[in-house]
Amino acid sequence: MRRSPWLPILLLVAVGLYFAPRESGRPFEFNFDFSPIPRLQSPADLPAEAQDLFRKTRPASVRVEQSQDVYGAPDAIGTGFFIDSKGTLLTAYHVIEGAKFLNVTTVSRQRFRAEVVGFDAARDVAVLKANVRGTVPYLQLAERSPRIGERVLAVGNSRGQFLQPRRGRLLRLGAEAARADFPQGTLEMNAPLAPGDSGGPIVDSAGRAIGVVSYIRLADGAFGLNQNPDDVETLASYAVPVTSVDETVRALRRGEKRDVPALGVSESQHASFLGGRGAVIGRVYAGTPAAEAGLRSERAVPEGSGDNTDRRLVADVVVAVDGQPTGNFNDLLFQIRQKRVGETVALTVLRDGKRVKVDVKLAPRASINYDQP
Repeated sequence: MRRSPWLPILLLVAVGLYFAPRESGRPFEFNFDFSPIPRLQSPADLPAEAQDLFRKTRPASVRVEQSQDVYGAPDAIGTGFFIDSKGTLLTAYHVIEGAKFLNVTTVSRQRFRAEVVGFDAARDVAVLKANVRGTVPYLQLAERSPRIGERVLAVGNSRGQFLQPRRGRLLRLGAEAARADFPQGTLEMNAPLAPGDSGGPIVDSAGRAIGVVSYIRLADGAFGLNQNPDDVETLASYAVPVTSVDETVRALRRGEKRDVPALGVSESQHASFLGGRGAVIGRVYAGTPAAEAGLRSERAVPEGSGDNTDRRLVADVVVAVDGQPTGNFNDLLFQIRQKRVGETVALTVLRDGKRVKVDVKLAPRASINYDQP
């Protein structure tokens, strides 16, 4: 029996309304299309005009591959698309984040090394340069902003497919994610995207790129960038908007690398057990700003004496950043991401029942090793 999408839709509305005050007074608007869950279509099942659009778009699209060896088998796969004839391409930042080696594979199965030229981690966009031979087909970036309701086409590599179409309709402009670590101000669509499509192009009916695929909202109410272990159906998809006059894209093509600031902490898995408002710190990673400032990982401490000694779990809880209240860990991420790399922030931390002030100098997220044992 198929799950009804109505519950996650209502939940998302509630989450959205909770975050609405952060939008600086802009009217908060939802334009949900309550149609059935989007379904994949093979190229042969597409309408004639969509088939023609796919044939024009596919040669400019590539599979983006992370690997541990120069030309080794890929460890992770995403999508990208050329934006000039010399091999410059756009993809999502999370597709290439932390990559040791990058390769791209074209529709003709040619495989080329690629290097990162620039990125904007907050917008989830990256510019790569593939070491192509000769010239390659490419997509023009749209000169205008898209319109709600227009048909769009994506090309991607999800579900084990290779550069296949995903068709949908544009539902909303300027969508705000409920998670602070996802890009804000995106295009919302009902295209059936999935992990592996990230970084791929969203094109309008004229064949011009209007967006870069970023994340999805699943039919069970969850969000995901490139993980969907249970293969839950996609309810809505989101892309970072791009245009030919996009100053961010121009800056990244010039080589700018814009990372987001970070503390170097993770959320406690026992946050609900420890209770109260605030961001409950689970782990403080070694060598990070948080560690240098003296923030503490959650830990078990002895309680009682003699034969009655027991242990209880305690943790640092951030309750304010620069005097602004922090309600939960997502709030903490949001507040930190409004700062700049290198800026010092004053954290108010609840520790052992007392409030302490901790000053932390923020580091670029890419400098922090979150895989340390």
